[in-house]
Amino acid sequence: MIELSTAKDLVGAAELTLTNMQPYYKKYRLDWDRTTILTMTEDLNNQQISLDGEAVGVLRLLFAADVCQLRDLQIDNHFQNRGIGKQVLREVVRLAEHESLKCIELKVFQISPAVRLYQRFGFSVQQQDERFFYMQYQLSKGAS
Repeated sequence: MIELSTAKDLVGAAELTLTNMQPYYKKYRLDWDRTTILTMTEDLNNQQISLDGEAVGVLRLLFAADVCQLRDLQIDNHFQNRGIGKQVLREVVRLAEHESLKCIELKVFQISPAVRLYQRFGFSVQQQDERFFYMQYQLSKGAS
């Protein structure tokens, strides 16, 4: 069972993102480092993902108007493919529905294996460009 809590180690979270995303940054020639990632994410709702008390990832959200933006979901590679991402997505849905939002939006590199997770969960591609899919998940409860 996973647990979300406010992330206190934002530098460590930025390092996890850099480690996981490095192949995409290289492919697309993005010169991002830990400091850049930290600056881009420090004002988001940063949640530590724990499994049985052990930190295994980070979730970053932004609640804007009637939409929950899933800005980042990173799972340590030693804990991937164990259903943690799916559990986190269920929790994001719960949080967004609690706020009476209409949908969850995200963008993901087209070549990322996470695309399959999002599609299986029910996200659909709304737009795409040369690098990204822009995906959306409709919530059962909409904004009033």
